[in-house]
Amino acid sequence: MEEILEILEKDSKLTVEQIATMLGKSVDEVRDAIKKYEDENVIVGYTTLVNWENTSKETVTALIEVKVTPQRGEGFDKVAERIYRYPEVKACYLMSGGFDLTVIVEGKTMKEVALFVAEKLAPLESVLSTGTHFVLKKYKDKGTIFEEKTKDDREAIIL
Repeated sequence: MEEILEILEKDSKLTVEQIATMLGKSVDEVRDAIKKYEDENVIVGYTTLVNWENTSKETVTALIEVKVTPQRGEGFDKVAERIYRYPEVKACYLMSGGFDLTVIVEGKTMKEVALFVAEKLAPLESVLSTGTHFVLKKYKDKGTIFEEKTKDDREAIIL
């Protein structure tokens, strides 16, 4: 019943009844499957994707590349946990390649994000280096295009 997960990932506002109809399953089957996914920590939350650029709220998002020394017997998990516990951190990923962790941070200003990196993230014992990249504009997030350009199909009139 992984189809339920795919449907909910695209639109978590759909009701159990709507999902059951889409899949040709009973409401009870779908409700039980969702409950099981929640209990097994497969479904870990429901969120709303907001285009903050269309609101008055000022936010800055940064992707921070972090090189760390893994902890003995703990690997990267212990270091990642110390980092993702900060409320400013919206996401934290273990990476392959030239750095170890990608940390996504949100703040009110670039200065606030820079101070977080300088005062909280960089001084951590296992952190070797950081590289901060500020998001200038979001075009697409979680599969959703933020500003779909409408094509102008009008023909030009030449006089």
